[in-house]
Amino acid sequence: MVSGGNASDERSGSRVKALVVRVAYAIPLFANFALACAAVLFYSESPSRFDPARAWEGPSSSHWLGTSEAGVDLLAILSHGELSATILAVCVSLGAFAIGVPLGAAAAYRGGAYERFVSRGCDVIQAIPSFLFAVTVLAAVRVRAPWLLGVVFLVTAWAPFARLALAQTRVLRNIAFVDAARSLGATRARILAKHIAPHLLPIAAVQLGSSAAAIVVSESALAFLGFGPRSGVSMGAALDQGVAAMLRAPHVLIFSAVAVAVTSMTLLFGARAFAPEKDDGR
Repeated sequence: MVSGGNASDERSGSRVKALVVRVAYAIPLFANFALACAAVLFYSESPSRFDPARAWEGPSSSHWLGTSEAGVDLLAILSHGELSATILAVCVSLGAFAIGVPLGAAAAYRGGAYERFVSRGCDVIQAIPSFLFAVTVLAAVRVRAPWLLGVVFLVTAWAPFARLALAQTRVLRNIAFVDAARSLGATRARILAKHIAPHLLPIAAVQLGSSAAAIVVSESALAFLGFGPRSGVSMGAALDQGVAAMLRAPHVLIFSAVAVAVTSMTLLFGARAFAPEKDDGR
């Protein structure tokens, strides 16, 4: 009885510790997103409002983070840019997750030519420099629509998820509880969904954060090079202005760089808060 009670206490303690870790990962993500939403909804300045007489001003009560080129409020630019970049990153990462994980898991479990085909497809996609691919496409079509940028990122973003699912499923497909389920007549779909997927999702959730963070950085880099939205409302566009005037108005570069770093880091670690716990697969 004593040993059983100790084991129960240890399990309870582990659950509490896991919950605390999840909350610690989630708080910065939600706090950053909530601040960006609040600034977009309630801050009085607009990112499209020009006031050339107040260009490159430092932080003040009227412009909390100062102004950039043409007197545009920097907080308005960064909050709108951060919100749009976060939404883009989350949508593309979830889309890549939905494509890559089932594709890789099904290919590895089935094996044979299908597995080799998917594996070689991942090799080809991951051999393509995703940033240069995005620059090439955007330069060719000359379209700045967010949906096109999402499609361009999605073309290469699914491959790491598929690669992870392939590698993990190769290990799991011959493990004891999978063999037992197969011998009991479980269908391939049931084995993948009930016995293999729970072991894939925690690893894929980490990749989800990495993918979202990389997309935020890539979106900012594209805007920095002039491939951002035509409105110029982007963290990368603010970075470009900050570099051009780093001696005259260093606050623009500093706040823009911090915004990109904080957004990518909160997405990187925040995804771990939603990773399901592993079970024994039964």
